[in-house]
Amino acid sequence: MDPLRHIKPAVRSLKAYQLVGQQAKVKINQNENPHDVPAAIKRRVVERAMRRPWSRYPSIAATDLATGLSAHTGWRRDGILAGNGSNELLEALLRVTVGPGTPVVIPEPTFSLYAMLTTILGGEPVRVPLDARLQYDVEALLAARQRVGAPVTIVCSPNNPTGGVLAADDVERLCRQGDGLVVIDEAYHEFAGETVQPLLESFRNLVVVRTFSKARALAGLRIGYLMADPLLVTEVSKARLPYSLNFFSELGAMAALEEARTLEAGVQRLVAERERLIAELGVLPGLRVHPSRANFFLVELRSADPAAVFQALREREILVRDVTGYPRLERCLRISVGTEAENQALVVALREILEAGPRATEGA
Repeated sequence: MDPLRHIKPAVRSLKAYQLVGQQAKVKINQNENPHDVPAAIKRRVVERAMRRPWSRYPSIAATDLATGLSAHTGWRRDGILAGNGSNELLEALLRVTVGPGTPVVIPEPTFSLYAMLTTILGGEPVRVPLDARLQYDVEALLAARQRVGAPVTIVCSPNNPTGGVLAADDVERLCRQGDGLVVIDEAYHEFAGETVQPLLESFRNLVVVRTFSKARALAGLRIGYLMADPLLVTEVSKARLPYSLNFFSELGAMAALEEARTLEAGVQRLVAERERLIAELGVLPGLRVHPSRANFFLVELRSADPAAVFQALREREILVRDVTGYPRLERCLRISVGTEAENQALVVALREILEAGPRATEGA
């Protein structure tokens, strides 16, 4: 018997979301925060973990963290759901809203997991292209939502991998025109310096999802949270597995909230470094740097082969993200902002590769 006979055909046609487990001296391919959490915060978490019995389950709903997040964000406690990364919460939301044939409006290109989860659940991704500048086309999003009567629209703001932001006024228009849920993934909002959270007070169909993985430098602990109308949070929580957030991660998130000012200084450091790096790369020959409000940005190679440049960087122990498989990004690489030293190494390497011309990338 074929062991795959009962797997959904739509699932078998998908490629798993994964990254090749490559390492390099300069690793700027996963939008990670290059500055680790201060040792004092780590020690605080470990000391608290040592005082806790490890034989007991964690809180089933991460109640302490939800309370801390309410104080930190100003949103009501019963409208917050914490989980094992923001991806788990997005999946839970889709599980309670998406069934066979359910249309979900998704801009394109964007984080591929949105469409993948929709497809796995039997839904139909309705893809809306970005505009010519790789920014959100709110008129196209509105038209798509109305055309298919989508119960869910998912927008990453700032967008991964393009770095563009959907303005609060445009989010308000999406919420007003139709009763479908508008999900704003704010994984990178700290780097943009803006959020649509205030709109939660006015729109019960708005959902805001965030993570501790990026600006808060806790990618290794996998912590995310969702903010929405309390009635909606109650329903989403039914699709989240019990005890999904382990107690160590919850302790890490609580410590990060306690040291919010310290970690915010690191965010501003990365934003300044982003602008400096974009300016330096912007003068290199044959390279177009797209503006970004996140901790990453796109570089478009106008003449050199992107695959060859990627490999040439790899040979110099610099790892960036190849996004040439995304729609309309066929000539692009995505670069995460690293440390000052890592960024300078990238500038030097790209300058050498591009100024050398075809000889530097021939056969790479």
